[in-house]
Amino acid sequence: MAVKLRMARMGRRHRPFFRINAVESHTPRDGRVIEKVGHYDPLEKDATKQIVLNRDRVEYWLGKGAVPSDTVSEILLRQGIKHKYAEEKAARQAQARKLAHAKGKLFTATERIRAEKAKAAAEAAAKPETPPAS
Repeated sequence: MAVKLRMARMGRRHRPFFRINAVESHTPRDGRVIEKVGHYDPLEKDATKQIVLNRDRVEYWLGKGAVPSDTVSEILLRQGIKHKYAEEKAARQAQARKLAHAKGKLFTATERIRAEKAKAAAEAAAKPETPPAS
């Protein structure tokens, strides 16, 4: 049985609330849950109440081979729970970035925006200003 740690959406319209669950990988998003390991309230102002995790159970499931979704992985890292899947993802991203730069391509949207700004600044510096005609 392949177990995943992922979020199930709860709450009402315009007021989302997410439960972090251990589920079998083939179940639907809001399907049968093996165990509830925490919850996440994105609209909560107090940072300590925004994410609540049962740390022991999360580490138990990670130890049993449960794979967290990307979002749950980011939440776990924010809470200081390191896991091998985050390290593997970071390594794959670094490799992809290295390959993209070797080909002369930009890897992220941030790099693309930075390159466009640098190009615009260079064009503005190279273009001589003409005095206004009177």
